[in-house]
Amino acid sequence: RGGLSLEARTKFCGYEALEGVGTVVALVKDGAPVEALAAGEPGQVVLDETPFYAESGGQVGDVGALTGEHAQFRVSDTRKLGAAHAHVGTLEKGALKVGDRLHARVDAAIRAATRLNHSATHLLHAALRKVLGTHVTQKGSLVAPDRLRFDFSHFEPVTPAELERIERMVNAEIRRNAPAETRLMKYDEAVEAGVGSGGGGHERG
Repeated sequence: RGGLSLEARTKFCGYEALEGVGTVVALVKDGAPVEALAAGEPGQVVLDETPFYAESGGQVGDVGALTGEHAQFRVSDTRKLGAAHAHVGTLEKGALKVGDRLHARVDAAIRAATRLNHSATHLLHAALRKVLGTHVTQKGSLVAPDRLRFDFSHFEPVTPAELERIERMVNAEIRRNAPAETRLMKYDEAVEAGVGSGGGGHERG
């Protein structure tokens, strides 16, 4: 973003784990590379390896924390900078410099809620094709922990009766509780149900 180009590359390990250790290979402040960040400063931290998913394909980036012996960095978003994952946020305390080792921890409950909504987009797509026709194709989407948006093309507005049928189909599939990984819940309901407390509980369906 903003035309910044970095040589750094990040290995993503977030499908296997929600925590990991990485080395700071780049720091960015006000759109430019810097050698260090001080307490209270906003910026972007690039690690050589991270469990944080970077915004892609309509799915929002992970949030969480990066902690070191002398630093606490709050991650409010994760974005791609070329081949690197940039952890966007604020250094809450301490100091941070290139070469530091940090413990990276993704917020598991928010990741789980986002994955639930990602699964729900697949259920919704299938229901739309059954009710409206196989010409319905996805044109875009937003997948966040608290909501999803599914963009599609159709010849005319969806009628209230069609909408009700689509909702019933999706909800019936959710209640069927198939041993896949698909359940649709509001974020607070997902947290209350314990989704994310074990990092991958949502995958048990």
